[in-house]
Amino acid sequence: MKLAVVGVTGLVGQVMRKVLEERKFPITEFLPVASARSVGKTVDFCGEKHTIISMEEAVSRKPDIAIFSAGGSVSLAWAPKFAEVGTTVVDNSSAWRMDPTKKLIVPEVNASALTQEDKIIANPNCSTIQLVVALKPLHEKYGIDRLVISTYQSVTGTGAKAVKQYELEKSGIVPSAEESAYPHPIFANCLPHCDIFLDNGYTKEEMKLVHETRKILGDDGLRITATAVRVPVQGGHSESVNIRFKTPFDLQELRATLEATSGVVVQDDPANNAYPMPRYAHDKDEVFVGRLRRDESEDNALNMFVVSDNLRKGAATNAVQVAEYLNEKGWLTS
Repeated sequence: MKLAVVGVTGLVGQVMRKVLEERKFPITEFLPVASARSVGKTVDFCGEKHTIISMEEAVSRKPDIAIFSAGGSVSLAWAPKFAEVGTTVVDNSSAWRMDPTKKLIVPEVNASALTQEDKIIANPNCSTIQLVVALKPLHEKYGIDRLVISTYQSVTGTGAKAVKQYELEKSGIVPSAEESAYPHPIFANCLPHCDIFLDNGYTKEEMKLVHETRKILGDDGLRITATAVRVPVQGGHSESVNIRFKTPFDLQELRATLEATSGVVVQDDPANNAYPMPRYAHDKDEVFVGRLRRDESEDNALNMFVVSDNLRKGAATNAVQVAEYLNEKGWLTS
């Protein structure tokens, strides 16, 4: 099994190496790939030093699978070149997510949609992944009519520059414009501004939640609205989700349904202050769900709180789980 990680030095790339090690993915040859400025440097993987190679060399080595986390423009330019030499690409950028010819996959939700012919597979947005893991069993059982989502997203979702801005501000240092990932301070602040604003007044992040959720759940008519907020948290996205169902539900039955769902951990004991929090989701692969309660203002409606580590399940772990599924099917090696 020859595996390449493209964008190996980035935040997600670093976590990708850790997840691959932890889950003991069966790699016989590891190919770390990064931008030209990193070529020739080394990274650690499974107790050994590996030299970073260029995109061109990685393509020439024809890996069985390449996991991309290097940005949309890189993926658009290079994923097809890897696919042409027979490599299966799992891409973590937004480049291919809404391409109707590409599958958008969360293994617990829709891995069965994959075939051996899928050579470029899209990894959803981090906030979408944790959301659909929790929604899928409820949609199947009760039918979702409408979703109202508010997110509270970690600075790690923006990248290393945002983490550096947060750390500088936390230390009492005002970062320069060049050192700032955001147009305002993030420490001791909340920004209702994730990604760029679009013509409809929503941000790109908010519309990702709308479009990606519909695609993954296979329901183009699902009514969804979202507000995405960046919060001064290092690691872990949180989501307040209001769901209106098409049919009545029993709250205890709904809770049991979530408890029986693969990848979900229900933390819902408010009497003992037990509910999902990013602090305790850090470095874990599960999606944590709690604060389950009826919306008393609306028939057949529920409120819940969903938390997950955005660099793990929201990115690296989901991609590795896709690779594991492909490997179990015997589709990665001849």
